[in-house]
Amino acid sequence: MGSTRERLVPSMPGSVLWGRLGPLLVAGFGAILRFADLGRPHAVMFDETYYAKDAFALLTFGVERKALGSAEDPVADRLLVAGDTRIWETCTPPDADPCPLFVAHPPLGKWLIAAGEQLFGMNPFGWRFAAAAAGVLSILILARTARRMTRSTLLGCLAGLLLALDGLHFVLSRTALLDVFLMLFVLAGFACLVVDRDRMRAGLADWYGSSPLSERGPWLGMRPWRIAAGTMLGAACAVKWSGVFFLVAFAVMSLVWDAGARRAVGLRRPYLGALDRDAPTALLAMALVPAVAYVASWAGWFASPNGWGRNWGQATSQGPFFFVFDSLRSWLAYHVQVLGFHSGLSTPHDYQSEPWEWPLLLRPVAFHWETPQSGCGADRCAQAVLGVGTPVIWYGALAALIAMIAWYTAARDWRAGAVLAACAAGWLPWLYYAVADDRTMYLFYALPVVPFMILAIVLAAGLVVGRADAPPNRRAVGAALAGTFALLVLANFWWLHPVLSAEVIPYEEWWRRMLTRGWAGPG
Repeated sequence: MGSTRERLVPSMPGSVLWGRLGPLLVAGFGAILRFADLGRPHAVMFDETYYAKDAFALLTFGVERKALGSAEDPVADRLLVAGDTRIWETCTPPDADPCPLFVAHPPLGKWLIAAGEQLFGMNPFGWRFAAAAAGVLSILILARTARRMTRSTLLGCLAGLLLALDGLHFVLSRTALLDVFLMLFVLAGFACLVVDRDRMRAGLADWYGSSPLSERGPWLGMRPWRIAAGTMLGAACAVKWSGVFFLVAFAVMSLVWDAGARRAVGLRRPYLGALDRDAPTALLAMALVPAVAYVASWAGWFASPNGWGRNWGQATSQGPFFFVFDSLRSWLAYHVQVLGFHSGLSTPHDYQSEPWEWPLLLRPVAFHWETPQSGCGADRCAQAVLGVGTPVIWYGALAALIAMIAWYTAARDWRAGAVLAACAAGWLPWLYYAVADDRTMYLFYALPVVPFMILAIVLAAGLVVGRADAPPNRRAVGAALAGTFALLVLANFWWLHPVLSAEVIPYEEWWRRMLTRGWAGPG
């Protein structure tokens, strides 16, 4: 039994203590970067003008509602930065409607932003706190997941370090937008499935040692880690609908892993076994559980009479059964409106980009731009937050993903396949929308793919370093190459840091950091 278990679930070498402490230290480093001067700039950045306001409205009223003027009204933004909530008081004069607001995204991400506002107040630090916490937590999760996938604490810590030093992840961890929460829940769902894979294979190995072989194998229970994955992926959908692409891809991937494990243990009909024994609980975990998590995120809308399209008066007119039925009908009608909005979203924007431009970082997004009169020791100053990835990481990831394609083609290694499936789920749908709908899109839509790009780099680094039984010279050269790459990433991030974190610097120093003309702005 021991050899079968080792073949199905290789042991984790090295210190258990360092396996936990190392990722925590890397996450701590990421936390220092993200929380330092989190309230800078003391201004509303880019789409914070929507989400910071919507979050406070959820906190105060249970639903999003209209604020003073338009969503991007500069007067409302100035009041917001000052912590003045009169932008909502002016919305409802006596005897007026309660000012419901049509919003295009589910509420969970805004509820998380609201938690920071509740804890630290209606100010830039408050509305960015949850994003920073999500960014730090994702570093820890990636480090632990990479360690489990590679069976190497060093490679796991390398993965966490690279995520901590990615510019796009850094900026979105310091901005009250939704994408960092989407990334976190997608990564957490993937991490849960990786743990579930190990637990499932260990259960099969134990069964193999104590039971006669059968054609299909045993049922392995409810699989709590897969249920946790479904919850996380349902939460991803409750932040942005694009989470559903990962949900579908990961559900299929998990079933493929199940069939592969049954085949590896020697069952004669592994695919029928996966359909018969694993698919029913997978349907529960990856369909019903995500649906419940998604609907639960709308609790504020169901409980309030003031949500967009709520139709509260009609719903409460004919008893509890009709209340549930009519509420669901109104909720579904609202979703149809949101779907129509997204399908027709093609308004040109100065910082929009196409999905095929994202891997090359051709068109970042300027989240903030000012030209202060002083503070940089030069005649002309600049203060910028540029939403862009660290080029060494992104260009290195391109090479690593090509290596993953070759590795999976040659060896059918599950790790390469998982990384490729996740990257495809996060990128290919946007390629379709770009061609079919001419939809307005931005580079930061690629953030959920970044952890998997980094996993590709780390897996490629593992191939370069070699196995533990590889010749020492081979491992020394491979480790030197991986270390050099990490140092280049660190230097690249350090160079970009002033234009990622709103430091006030001379205009010439800002211009030097613009890799291409597309980085500098429209025109």
